[in-house]
Amino acid sequence: MERDLSATPQSAGASQKSDTSRSTRFPPRGVPVITGINRVGLFALYMKEVRRFLKVQTQTIWAPAVTTLLFLIIFTVALGRGGREVLGVEFASFVAPGLIVMGMMQNAFANSSFSLLGGKIQGTIIDYLMPPLSPGEMMAAIVGAAVTRAIFVGGAVGLAMLLWPGVSLGVEHIWAVIWFGLMGSIMLALIGLATSIWAEKFDHNAAISNFVVAPLSLLSGTFYVIDNLAPAFQAVSRANPFFYVISGFRYGFLGQSDIGSAGAVATAAVGIGVFNLAIALAVYAVLRAGWKLKS
Repeated sequence: MERDLSATPQSAGASQKSDTSRSTRFPPRGVPVITGINRVGLFALYMKEVRRFLKVQTQTIWAPAVTTLLFLIIFTVALGRGGREVLGVEFASFVAPGLIVMGMMQNAFANSSFSLLGGKIQGTIIDYLMPPLSPGEMMAAIVGAAVTRAIFVGGAVGLAMLLWPGVSLGVEHIWAVIWFGLMGSIMLALIGLATSIWAEKFDHNAAISNFVVAPLSLLSGTFYVIDNLAPAFQAVSRANPFFYVISGFRYGFLGQSDIGSAGAVATAAVGIGVFNLAIALAVYAVLRAGWKLKS
């Protein structure tokens, strides 16, 4: 008489142990493996974006520093002759902080505006969408890398400007330098990410950079105080968020700006933070919907 070995207690116990180990190693379907924030994935995407611009740092960090230094030289030679003073300091010291934060903002935009657009054009957008990253984690990594590039550029621009005679970068209010520098970089990084989502080719990206970012940067009091403008143009300048970033950043170095009193600068700091929060929520909603990314 043959015996059914599969029904023996030993084989049944082994099978039960195998099922138990399998259920321990692999959670049931629909149960997330990663709970909370995916810190590993977020950091990996952040480092990918940072290494992307560091590989070509001559173009992404040092070239903007040289270009910004040329702005300083040209405007100082053209407008700063005869010991001209603005807000009680030499013209070169007045212009330098505005040029530093302007370079930071423009490069934050340049970095984040390429991230998803490059993936769409090169056909590698799946590398951003397939990993287990939430829209918030993806946005945080891309914006964080753009802000990192902005800080590198700001440091390089500051070092380059120290080589030019007549420039003094003494800090009066460190909180304003840090806050307005970060808020300006985050604002342009978010705008750049929104542009990267919307754009379908590099011409779209260049259009936003040339017709929106550059004019708002240059016409925001970088090279002048808005008190010298007509009332109508003063109102236009005060409606420009770039004006508050540049003037607030300048306030951190000089201790004064054309925003107004210290209370007005503090109000502008809060306003820029609220403005960035609104942009972040809008960009998050678009990323979560997958508009122009998953369709």
